[in-house]
Amino acid sequence: MGLQCLRRAAVLAAALAFSPGAHAAPDLFEGRTGCLVVIETDGRETVVAGGALADSPLPPCSTFKIWNTLIGLEEGIVADPDAPFWKWDGEERFMPEWNRDQTLRSAFTFSCVPAFQQLARDIGPERMQSWLDKLHYGNRDQAGRPDAFWLPRSGLPSILITPREQALLVRKLVDGGFSVRESTVATLSDLMRFEPVANGVLHGKTGSGNGVSITPEAKPADIGWFVGFLEEDGRKRAFACIVSGEGVAGKTAREAAARFFKTEAAP
Repeated sequence: MGLQCLRRAAVLAAALAFSPGAHAAPDLFEGRTGCLVVIETDGRETVVAGGALADSPLPPCSTFKIWNTLIGLEEGIVADPDAPFWKWDGEERFMPEWNRDQTLRSAFTFSCVPAFQQLARDIGPERMQSWLDKLHYGNRDQAGRPDAFWLPRSGLPSILITPREQALLVRKLVDGGFSVRESTVATLSDLMRFEPVANGVLHGKTGSGNGVSITPEAKPADIGWFVGFLEEDGRKRAFACIVSGEGVAGKTAREAAARFFKTEAAP
């Protein structure tokens, strides 16, 4: 069998192993409900695990910090990721890392919600809406919560986006499909750098939420997102992973995505 045939076989095996309803999905999510969408930057291949959820509209939680950061960079509100970004207001919060002044880098790393809420207020609802429309971000609805619309809260609406839409947006970002500065993409890529895996380096942003029904029929549960791209041998593969279940958080989704990329045979 020639090299081309071997590569095609590897692609087919990966697609079958992680297609909607595949038996591998429960192992990937360790028995929880979940979805992983992986898209080549040129659109040649889409791999979906838990495909029934790929088009479920859900609150993005802290994965919206990718786009909040992009807007802040493009609007000139922030520039140097290591310069002062947010001054702690003295309020003690449940995350110790939030109870101090932040640079953009530290706020992104520790997912400091109040810092990014302030960034959203600095952007303002009109500019934010313009960017949501320009990016075609989910249902583009600030839900009457201009500094918290991405966060799920009991009894309150939020912006909604599907796992497939999340992956497509990242693909467009890393593929140069948005009219934004190269320096903005470079800064975001740097901030999103997470860890080396077998096939390259994972870049992404986690997000966690509570009391979210992943489908209209499902009971409210904890959810975890990990959204980003894998950089390997000069190419970037966009992905979005979401997991639902008791005690789930962004770390759960990150670990699921890492398991996939550590074991998946690169075509």
